[in-house]
Formats: sequence, structure tokens, C-alpha cells
Amino acid sequence: EQAGFWVSGFSVFYFSACSPVPLWTTSADGLVKLRMDPTCLQAPITVHQMFQESLEKYGSLNAMVSKKDGEWEKITFAEYYNYSRKAAKSFLKLGLERFHSVAILGFNSTEWFISAVGAVFAGGIVTGIYTTSSPEVCHYIAQDCRANIIVVENQKQLDKITQIQNCLPHLKAIVMYRGPLAEKHPNVYTMDEFMELGNEVQDGELDALIESQKPNQCCVLIYTSGTTGKPKGVMLNHDNITWTSAHASRAGDMQPAEIQQETIVSYLPLSHIAAQIYDLWTGIKWGEQVYFAEPDALKGGLVGTLKEALPTSHMGVPRVWEKIMEKIKDASSQSGFVKKKILSWAMSVSLEQNLSASYSDLKPFRMRLADSLVLARIRQALGFSRCEKHFCGAAPLSTEALHFFLGLNIPLYEAYGMSETTGPHCMSSPYVYRRYSCGKAVPGCKVKLMNKDDDGNGEICFWGRTVFMGYLNMEDKTREAIDEDGWLHSGDLGKMDSDGFLYVTGRIKEILITAGGENIPPVPLEDAVKRELPLVSNAMLIGDQKKFLSMLLTLKCAVDPETSEPTDSLTQEAREFCQKVGSKATQVSEVVRTRDPAVYRAIQDGIDRVNGRAAANVQRIQKWAVLQKDFSISGGEFGKFSKGWVTIWNSVILKIPDISLWRDSKTAKFGV
Repeated sequence: EQAGFWVSGFSVFYFSACSPVPLWTTSADGLVKLRMDPTCLQAPITVHQMFQESLEKYGSLNAMVSKKDGEWEKITFAEYYNYSRKAAKSFLKLGLERFHSVAILGFNSTEWFISAVGAVFAGGIVTGIYTTSSPEVCHYIAQDCRANIIVVENQKQLDKITQIQNCLPHLKAIVMYRGPLAEKHPNVYTMDEFMELGNEVQDGELDALIESQKPNQCCVLIYTSGTTGKPKGVMLNHDNITWTSAHASRAGDMQPAEIQQETIVSYLPLSHIAAQIYDLWTGIKWGEQVYFAEPDALKGGLVGTLKEALPTSHMGVPRVWEKIMEKIKDASSQSGFVKKKILSWAMSVSLEQNLSASYSDLKPFRMRLADSLVLARIRQALGFSRCEKHFCGAAPLSTEALHFFLGLNIPLYEAYGMSETTGPHCMSSPYVYRRYSCGKAVPGCKVKLMNKDDDGNGEICFWGRTVFMGYLNMEDKTREAIDEDGWLHSGDLGKMDSDGFLYVTGRIKEILITAGGENIPPVPLEDAVKRELPLVSNAMLIGDQKKFLSMLLTLKCAVDPETSEPTDSLTQEAREFCQKVGSKATQVSEVVRTRDPAVYRAIQDGIDRVNGRAAANVQRIQKWAVLQKDFSISGGEFGKFSKGWVTIWNSVILKIPDISLWRDSKTAKFGV
């Protein structure tokens, strides 16, 4: 592990004991020691080597399917590889430098895949940017990753980049892959123009660059939010990508195309590691056929694509599964009495069977009858008639959704990991499944719980070849994440049963994960609201596992000098604010009881200003409520933590107009 040769395909990689390689780095051109495990000694390979291995086996099979002018167009793996080489040459022609980035800002498409693979072939680093990102966030990411070329989907995304391009010293060109250019600008190309730029670049030049690449060098950057709100660039190397694509997918029972070609639908943001590893890299590894959904997929168009593609495997974040659940419930509510009863009966039979201890293939007659007469038809209407594996990841799944889909005879297999573990580090599958668990560690990976409490809850820590290289240009953050022994700390709490199944029970760190899988740091938003609204004493953002962000507000009030209890009287500053906006209120109860129009309008205006500066739509506060009393230690809302964590020790229900707030004292999570 410290010294020796790895012989892999076309290259020999030497790791010297004289100059030991560290386990992490913060430099884009750095090298890291791979966390080899004796139980899984796959030789490290590069992305190009992985593609060549697949090309030999799957070259004639369809790799990508996308709709053009109402018709499905198919691209084979052989064509995919050749297009990627062609893109790589064009990137080189445009001046892509080694370990600089090609940033991609757009919805999932063949062009996204080809640009990503071409960037890696050309010795660059592929960096996805969320399509909802503001120009300011695009600027930060493009500057941080030293993007030489930015590939955008359409004019809307192009306009964001043209606003900031003069502030990006590394930027050399922009490529747009959908629609014509509204007007021609220097160094801005359509996709067709771009693909022809590298015709003069010799194969030998590209091949030499490909041969120089090493498995422990960076090839992918995933930007994720930190608790400070500043995006962090998660550096993933070739081995992270190729090893995880091979082993995490097989742990989930994804089949190689020589056994059965899997069909999947790509629709989740490729800037997120979950979609990128599942759709793009695993697709190459095992010869999967990837259908691209339309950009309106998350607005209702997904089911149409599913019904045409008929996937054999499907992955969704909890919010996607919840949307499907809501759609079925809405349809059922509009059905006649008899249909409702039949559906209710069939789902209750399926749920009872799936919750039973028996996992035998021999199902009772009632179950087989309910499935064939009712449930199979619903799965067919959803496009799941051929789907054998339904995965859920990126955020915890609610018990309601889990039981609902068990009622449709659709077990949801949960995966667990982080951007920092190249996606899934723990997997469930048809053969590794336990309800409410996110499965077991992928073979060759390790999980341990640190600082366990009396109930067996401890911080979940990771080890293995999934673990990232480090945060780009952030040494302090990297040291916080990876300890001296090389274990990655997740910040999540979990328990493990005697069979090795992992259960995530809570979170240590402040960051929220919405039902859609987006990471939201609450502190910057809470501080921004308090800056905009001087009468607000405490602002608490709520959104963990939820569809949207909500916020609870308390108003500044006088404190009883003897008991330190908050009183009902507004502070002078708060009264002055009220007067300024046209209210005569002097007490908190007056404002809340009457929903004081002037104060509430001013609060909404302040939140609108905060939302106007949001980096993305998911960071907008959709609902808010003012509580009748400020937080206090004696009231139970504040815990005695040095960092001022807002904690409610007992489970409580606060009935607020439009909002019901609960907090579970064991999981320490809020819900709205």
C-alpha cells in the first residue's frame, strides 16, 4: 500500500515508499494515497481505462437516448466514446489547461455527458453548477475551480455567464448546447461549432495526455454547501469514480449489460453526486442505457418519460417519491367509491405482506390477486412495469412514504453517503434490505461509530476508496472532515445493528438537507433575516427532510431581571421599528394576536429582500411565523451549549397559523 506497482490495462502506476503520498490534499494537481482494502483489491484505473474496458464489451449497445423534435435519438457506446474524444480535442484547442475545470451549467443531456467525459479525457476537471444558481454563485464556483471553459445549456444560462465573464481571468471560452445564439460574441460557440474546433488536434497529442493521467489524481469537482454558506469544492479522483461506479452499483444489484442491460432515466441535477455517479459514471461502467428526461421532469413531466423509457432501475430523492405519492393520492380522491375501496384493500394487503417477516418469493393468494388486479396497473401507469429496483438517496425517507410504496409493492432501497464519499458508501438492494435502514457498507468500505452514547448512537465515520481527496483550497475544512487516522467524519448520528445494517438517527452539524436532497446552511439565512429585521431576536430555519424552507421568528422583548424570562413587552428598538412601519404595538402579544398588518407586511418585505439574494430557489424562505414568546433556557427552547444551538428537549407541538412545528427529542429534528 505504501510502495509497489499497480499494473492496470495500459499503464503501470508506482507508489513510492521514499516519498509517501498523503491521504488528502487541497490542491487540484495533488496526489493522494488510496485507501486499499484487502477484501477488495481491484486495481486502480482511470476514467479513460474504465471507458475502454466498457467499449470492448458494449460498443454496439445503446448508451444514451434523447428526444429531438419528438423522436428518440440513440447513441451507441462506440459513438459516445468517439464524441467524447472529439470534445476533448476541442477543449484542448480552446486552451484547457491541466487540472483546470470545464464547468457545465445545464439540464441533463447527451451534451452534458460528452462534455464531462471529454473534459476528463483532456486532463481537465469536470465541475457541475446547479441550473438555479445565481450569477454570483456561478462566479464563485467558476473562479474557485479555475474554469477555462463553461458549457451552458441555453440563452438563459449564457446570460448569467456573460454578466460575470470579465471577472473570470481563467475563462477562455463559452459553449452553448441548446438553441441558437441570440447574437455572436467572441469566444462563444454553439455545440456544433465547438465539436469541430479540435479537428486539427492530433490523436497522439490526446493519447499522450490520457496516458499521463493517474488514478489518484482529481477529475471531478462537486460543490456542496458548508455551514458558513460558502460552497466547498469536493475533489474526487479517477479511482473514486471508477471504484465507486463498479462496487457501489453492484452492491445495489445493478447488472452488467452482458447479463442484462439496465435502463435508467436521467433527470436529477448532474451537479449533485447522486445523479452523476448513478447516471453518468455507472452508466459507462456497466453499459447502461440512459434516457434523458425533458427539463420539466420535476414539474410533472417525469412520468411521461418513465412510461416511454420503461426503466429497469430508478433512483429518486425523497421529494420525487413524495410527489409521485401525492399524485396517486389526488387521483384516488377523485375516483368513485368502489375504486377507492379496491385500491385501499389492495394497498393494505401489500403493506401487511411487506411488513411481515416473510420475504419468500411464494406470496399468499390475496397478495398475488391484489398485485395482479390493482397494483401492477398502477406501476404500469407510473412507467415502472419493468422496474426491479427503486432507490432513494440524498436525504432521509419518511416512514409515510416508505409505507405508501410498500403498499404499491414497491420497496424503496435507501442509499447513504455524501459528496465526500462519491455518493453511496452504504447501500440497500433486493438482497440487502432492512426497513428503516440505509443498508450496509459497500464491500471494501468501512463504517464506524465514534463517541457512542448509552443508546448506541455515535457519529458515522467512513473509510474506503469512496472517500474524497479533500476540499479544493480549503485546508482547515479538510482537516475538520478527515481525522489524523484518515477517517471521514460525516457529522451524522447513527446506530448499527448486529448484522451491520446502518440506521441514521440524527445530525450533529447544522446543515439542513431538504426532501429534494439540497444542502442548506441555516445560519447565513437566519443572520440575513435578523439583519433585515431589527425587531427579530431569533430566527430559526426549518427544512430538514421538508419540501421547502420555513422560518420561526421571535420578537425582541424585555427580559425579567430576576428570572431572565422573556416578557411580553417589546424592547425600545422593536417599538421603534413598529412605529416606523406604521404600527402602535408595544407588546409581542399585540403583534401576534392581531397579525398586525403593518408589522407582518414589513416582515414579509424583509424576507423578500433576503430571498432576492438567495443563491438558488431552494434557499428561499417560503413560509414564516412569529411565535408568542421569545426563546429561553428555562422555557426549554435553548439548550446549554457553548455554540448557542437552539434545542427543544421535549417533543412539543406549537399550533401556529399555517404551520405546525414538531421536534422529536431523540432525533433532534424539526418538521413543518
